[in-house]
Amino acid sequence: MRLRKSDLRQRVNADLTLRYTHEGLTSHAGLELLRRYFTLIGVRHEIRRLLSKDLPRSDFGVCGMVLLILVLLITGGRRLRHIGFLESDPVVAKCCGLSRLPSPYSVGRWLAKFNDQGLDRLQTWNEQVVARGIQACGLRRLTLDVDGSVVSTGLQVEGARRGFNPHHRKVPSYYPITAYEANSGQLLRVHNRPGNVHDGKASLDFIESLGLQLQRTDLNDLTWECRMDGAFFRRDVIERLEEWEVEYAIKVPFYQWLDLQGLIAGNRQWTPAADRVEYFGASVWVEAWERHLPVTVYRKQTHHQTRKNYQLDLFDPDDGYWEYSAVVSNKAVSGRTLWHFMCGRGAHERAYAELKSGFAFGCVPSQRYYANSAWQLFNVLAFNLTRGFQSAAGVEARRMNRKRSPQRKYASIQSLRFDCINRAGLITRPQGRGTLDIGTAPAVREVFEKIDLALQNAA
Repeated sequence: MRLRKSDLRQRVNADLTLRYTHEGLTSHAGLELLRRYFTLIGVRHEIRRLLSKDLPRSDFGVCGMVLLILVLLITGGRRLRHIGFLESDPVVAKCCGLSRLPSPYSVGRWLAKFNDQGLDRLQTWNEQVVARGIQACGLRRLTLDVDGSVVSTGLQVEGARRGFNPHHRKVPSYYPITAYEANSGQLLRVHNRPGNVHDGKASLDFIESLGLQLQRTDLNDLTWECRMDGAFFRRDVIERLEEWEVEYAIKVPFYQWLDLQGLIAGNRQWTPAADRVEYFGASVWVEAWERHLPVTVYRKQTHHQTRKNYQLDLFDPDDGYWEYSAVVSNKAVSGRTLWHFMCGRGAHERAYAELKSGFAFGCVPSQRYYANSAWQLFNVLAFNLTRGFQSAAGVEARRMNRKRSPQRKYASIQSLRFDCINRAGLITRPQGRGTLDIGTAPAVREVFEKIDLALQNAA
C-alpha cells in the first residue's frame, strides 16, 4: 500500500527541552544480554577464583573493577575518563555488580598497582576463556598466527623505546606480540614489549610460553600449525617448532646469504597457484645453518611499479612486472594450497585492526608499564569474550577453508554495538517486576529475541 507524503513526514516546530532526571534510562540495553552470558559461563566465579587474591585491592572489589573495565571497552570507551559517561546508567551498574561506579582516577590508581603476579593471573584467565571457546568449536587442528604490532606512546611512558615505528619513526612505542588462533578467531596470548625489540629475536620465549599454555589447557593433543612472517625466519625458532613436531609456514626474507635471487634466475618452470600467481619449489642449502630447507618461491604479476617496503632486514626483489616472495614450510601440501594457507594470515591483521580501532588496544592509559600491559590484556579479554558471546548467540557458521578462516561469521565490535550493545532502553517496574523496555523497532526486537532465546537454550 502506498502511503501519502503527509504520512511520511513531520513538522519540527521547536527544539526539545533537555532534562536530566530519569534514573531508569540506559544507553546500553544490550549489556543485559551480555550479563546473562557472563552468568552462563560463570565470569564472576572465575574472577573470584583466579584474580581476587593477586590483583590490586579496591573498595569496589576486584570483581567490580575488572567487569567495569571490560564493560568500558565493550561499550566503546577508549579513555579512563569515559567511565564518567557510564555514570548513572542502571544497566552498566548491574552488569558490573556495583551500586556506584568508581571515578576514572580511582581506576587509574588501581591499574598503576599491577605487578607481574597480577598480569600472570589475567593471562591465566584469558587462557581459560580461549580454551573454552576452542573446545566449543570442536577443533581438531590449531592454526596459530604469531606477530607483533606497534603501539605509539608518549615520551614519559615507562618501558617505551624508539624502534620500528614506520609512521612515527621518532616516537617511543611498545611492540606487543600476540598469538591468534585462526579457526576459532580468538587471541591466545599477548605480551607487551619495548618498541626497540626485534620481532624474531625476542619471540622464542613467547613461543615457548605459548606451548606451555596449550599444555596447561589440555590443547596440546591437537595438531598444531603456525604461520609467521619473515622476522621469525630464525634457526632457533624453526628448530624448536620441529622439536615439537609443529607444522609451520614462515615467510623467507631475501637475504643475500640465501641467494634466492640466483635460484629464481635459474628457474625455467613455474606452476600456477592462483590468479596471476605462480610458484616453484626447491630444497635450499643454508650454509650458516648446515642444513637444507624446503622453500617454495612465488611470483605475482603486477601492472605497475610497486612501493618498496623495507622492514627489518627484508628485501623485495621486484623487476617491475613480478613481485616475489618465498615460504619455508614442512607441511605436506602443494604450493597452491600453501599459498592460500599463507594468505589466511590477514585474519590476524584484521584482529589487530579491531583491537586498535574497535577496542582501545592502541591507547595508553598510564605512564606505568604494568598498568599499560594490564590494559592490553583487558582488551584481549574483551575481544575474546565478545566473540564467545556471539558464538553463544548463534552466529552463522562457516565451512573450513584453505585460509583457515574462523568457523563462525563474527560481526565486528562496531556492528555488535550498533545492533545490540548500545541500544537505548528504559527500566520500568510493572507489578513490581523489573522490565527493560527497548522500544518497538522490528529489527532491534528481532536481534534481542534471537540472542535471548539462544542464551536460554544454552543454559
